Amino acid sequence: MNQYPMWKNMLIIAVIVLGGLFAFPNLYKSDDAIQISAGRQGTVDLAFVAKVEEALKTKSIAFKRAELENDQLVIRFADADTQLKAQEVLQVANLGDYIIALNLAPTTPSWLAALGAKPMSLGLDLRGGVHLLIEVDMASAEKKALEGYAGDLRDLFKQEKIRNKRIQIEVDKLTVGFRSVEYRDLAESKVGREFDQLIVKATEEGTTPSLTVSLNEVAKREVRSFALQQNIITLRNRINELGVAEPTVQQQGDSRIVVQLPGIRDSASAKKLLGSTATLEFRMVDYEHDAQDAVNSGRAPTGSKLYHHRDGRPFLLENRVMLSGERIINAVSMLDQQSGSPAVSITLDGKGASQMSNATAGNIGNPMAVVFIESEIVTREIDGEIVKTSREKPEVINVATIRAQLSKKFQITGLDSPEEAYELALLLRAGALAAPIEIVEERTVGPSLGQDNIDQGFNSVMIGFVFVLIFMAIWYRVFGLVANLALALNLVLIVALLSLLQATLTLPGIAGIVLTVGMAVDANVLIFERIREELRAGNSPQTSIHAGYAKAFSTIADANITTLIAAIVLFGFGTGAIKGFAVTLIFGIATSMFTSIVGTRAIINLIYGKKQKPKLSI
Repeated sequence: MNQYPMWKNMLIIAVIVLGGLFAFPNLYKSDDAIQISAGRQGTVDLAFVAKVEEALKTKSIAFKRAELENDQLVIRFADADTQLKAQEVLQVANLGDYIIALNLAPTTPSWLAALGAKPMSLGLDLRGGVHLLIEVDMASAEKKALEGYAGDLRDLFKQEKIRNKRIQIEVDKLTVGFRSVEYRDLAESKVGREFDQLIVKATEEGTTPSLTVSLNEVAKREVRSFALQQNIITLRNRINELGVAEPTVQQQGDSRIVVQLPGIRDSASAKKLLGSTATLEFRMVDYEHDAQDAVNSGRAPTGSKLYHHRDGRPFLLENRVMLSGERIINAVSMLDQQSGSPAVSITLDGKGASQMSNATAGNIGNPMAVVFIESEIVTREIDGEIVKTSREKPEVINVATIRAQLSKKFQITGLDSPEEAYELALLLRAGALAAPIEIVEERTVGPSLGQDNIDQGFNSVMIGFVFVLIFMAIWYRVFGLVANLALALNLVLIVALLSLLQATLTLPGIAGIVLTVGMAVDANVLIFERIREELRAGNSPQTSIHAGYAKAFSTIADANITTLIAAIVLFGFGTGAIKGFAVTLIFGIATSMFTSIVGTRAIINLIYGKKQKPKLSI
């Protein structure tokens, strides 16, 4: 009656062993480290490692060791202060095209790492860093879309020979005046047929027949979604310049973006970089002069300027800008239908289409370059002090030959691979913020405060755990000790799940663990009280144990399922801290059901299961 089959006992043992194995790495404290990865033109090799070590030794920066891991250089330090000093030294050491990021390097033994066991990730409130909540100006995004449609309407009216007056662009609509009612009615018909994304209404502005044009709800949703996703891509690209390992950039609601930068102490430079503007320019290549001659002489011919490709090749480009990137509505990587080679499809707004058409009409057969210009933070050492300044960094990302007169949509071909086409489309889309942003919330958590949060959270778990142990041991004696053992196993399994799934532990997550400790004990209290009732009713000890677990199960399951539903809702609709609490609560419910029902039953079966008339210590 009260004996598990061998396979069930072996399964429980396997869960305990695996849980302990994956929780074990969290006993090893991570090292403060700097992680260096190569940019487009850099290479992380032994020669580079020697160069970095020499730069640190020159400034008397002590480090534990430097090692190559997955094409990255990881340098470990004794503390966070030394880590920050080393970052400042390396930023001004002229290493080349490399990304220098603050990180935590695990000290997990190699045999554990080989099994895939890693310590759990720590949230910003436990690790330290900068938290920013960014609001995207959706009204500006919609107005920008309307500006594009204004150019399209001008082209349509010109093509259809509809005589209109000036198009007035407002925040949420366009107002177009016409010379007669007939022209207005014709325009209303044409616009309604050509643009299904627009709402067109006939009005009278004084004595002038007019149309008001606005975006419909579908178009507004598309514009807002595009602006939000484009800004997320742009912000992620810019964060690389800050040197941040494992940043978080995610959508919150319909118009906000959460940015978390672990390890960052300088929130001012982070805000400046994230809010800066990157641009794109289309320029004709000056093929009449030799770019290498300009490199050798240090001077570019009149009317041209020297640029460099991302792979280092020099190009002479005309000073005149054919088109700027703010006119790009979309860019998508694809395969050219004629040649099957990788390509990027570009879509411009109305004004951009007109500019591109005029510029390329007389340049068929000539090469055109795409220049990506982005602000970057430059760190220099001036008079012994670290100074950070912003500068523009122009870079040629593509050169292609114009095959025909271009307009609103065209393709960039001549790319080497689909990966390059995808990267180019990404750069074109992420060249500039699609809509203005405003930082509406900022929090900075220092490393010492993060450690204090860890210590206080650990102490709260331990204090609650110890009080529960004492109560259960006194009130339920041997059965209480069994429940205490299961409770300890429950904590181990929660940590193991967080580590195995690489879920992030936050301060609210620790609160979820504390709550789980109480919930796990509740289940055992219900079971043990039911066993006592069965004993008082005159049933045998074996029957009482069996009935206690059987009759309490439905109550325990109901309580945990309702709590699980609430936790899932919190995770699905909550943000930030709420998600952290929900994650540990969900894991805790699952593990407590296992340990408080299956785990305690297995131990009690081992103690009392084979005895005919045992005396229960409960």
